[in-house]
Amino acid sequence: MQRVFSGIQPSGVPTLGNYLGAIRNWVPMQEQHESLFCIVDLHAITQFQEPAQLLLQTREMAAALLACGLSPEKCILFVQSHVPAHAELGWIFNCVARLGWLNRMTQFKDKAGKDREAASAGLYVYPNLMAADILVYKATSVPVGDDQRQHLELANDIAEKFNHDYGVKLFPRIEPHILGVAARVMSLRDGTKKMSKSDPSDQSRINLNDDNDAIALKIRRARTDAEPIPGHMLQLEGRAEARNLVGILAAITNTMPENVLREHEGQGFGSFKEVLTEALVAHLSPIRAEMLRLLEDPGSLDAALRRGAEKAEAIANPILAEVKQAMGFLARR
Repeated sequence: MQRVFSGIQPSGVPTLGNYLGAIRNWVPMQEQHESLFCIVDLHAITQFQEPAQLLLQTREMAAALLACGLSPEKCILFVQSHVPAHAELGWIFNCVARLGWLNRMTQFKDKAGKDREAASAGLYVYPNLMAADILVYKATSVPVGDDQRQHLELANDIAEKFNHDYGVKLFPRIEPHILGVAARVMSLRDGTKKMSKSDPSDQSRINLNDDNDAIALKIRRARTDAEPIPGHMLQLEGRAEARNLVGILAAITNTMPENVLREHEGQGFGSFKEVLTEALVAHLSPIRAEMLRLLEDPGSLDAALRRGAEKAEAIANPILAEVKQAMGFLARR
């Protein structure tokens, strides 16, 4: 059985994009694979986090993942900082990775922006920690979008160099489990940009804890165009916002975009948005309700995360011990 690892930052309540693009795909994985899903709070602090907000958002993320269908009985759900082996192997990988490799990482340039000298050192080396997150469990499969493939390539470079330098076959090769392009959800205000928790405008996204009225308002205000809905996907070329809404309805109803177009061909987006709103409300309302229920009992939520961390440590600590033995560290008796 493959061991799957994936992580998500506690940088806000998950969006519809997070759900359709990643979280929903994790649920069947826990049935088919040995699966670890991690709330990566160490990655979150590469940019300053208000302590109270980080705590709240970590619990919100845990509640959202459970409400979406992850089960502590079927997978290992935990918080990254609860398993110190992540940070320790991350430092070791800082000493294995080469500066030239990190200089090629495009996401640092995107996130640091023009003032890269003011970015934290953690933001620069976080791909090494990402590699450690995966390899500390010897995970062999990682569900990622296309924008994360470069990070997996770096992780494999680090694993290969470690194995070569120390003459071992300790780390396996990681294979990406690429998520489908149909689930790529874009901003409701700009169809050329991904829907994001960090977008300044809350109107650009559907949050998993949005109530029915908020969902209806955001869809009603979602940017579209004056053209009717065509019968074929090729006719949506150059219509990013229209393509996005069609894709969202297809994803939330588990059908193909072509089927959505056939059903709504010739309509304007006024009536289409009503159908989309109804589908979103029906699907997301139970998730929101379960999130709220879980957040009412933070003690139980924290206890579930602690149990997940204990299970994760049972896998990670022996692997970290193998790493340190291979490197010649003095064993702690």
